Amino acid sequence: MSESKSMPDAQSMNNAQLTASPTPPKPAFLTPLPHPFKTKRTRTVSQSERALEGPTFYGVIQEFCRNRGHGFIIPHVRENGDERLFVHISDIDGEYVPKVGDEVAFKKVLVPPKKEKYQACHVQIVHMVAGQTHEKWDSS
Repeated sequence: MSESKSMPDAQSMNNAQLTASPTPPKPAFLTPLPHPFKTKRTRTVSQSERALEGPTFYGVIQEFCRNRGHGFIIPHVRENGDERLFVHISDIDGEYVPKVGDEVAFKKVLVPPKKEKYQACHVQIVHMVAGQTHEKWDSS
């Protein structure tokens, strides 16, 4: 009988210890990783300003998907083996959605965290492809 009386006491002591203990840290695999491409909204002001001060490059839209929110540009002058540059939807300036074959002017920004590759930013359509209707951003 004495064992049954001590059992609730032991449970209450365990409960008290559990509630007093700090919450365990999250395992490393549950911590979200940062996205490799910084968009205009998360890019620092100094990165955007430095890009504006840099040289302007020209290229052609290789592919762009409005639903996915990104695409790729083939630069006219390829440096360091740049076959194509990533472009995010938030880095496109202007009122028209780019189409495949559109000629664009853009600036380059290094892609963190390794900063080995470039992505296009401040993209502006210079010459639209003839024969295709270009939709505006505000149209559905």
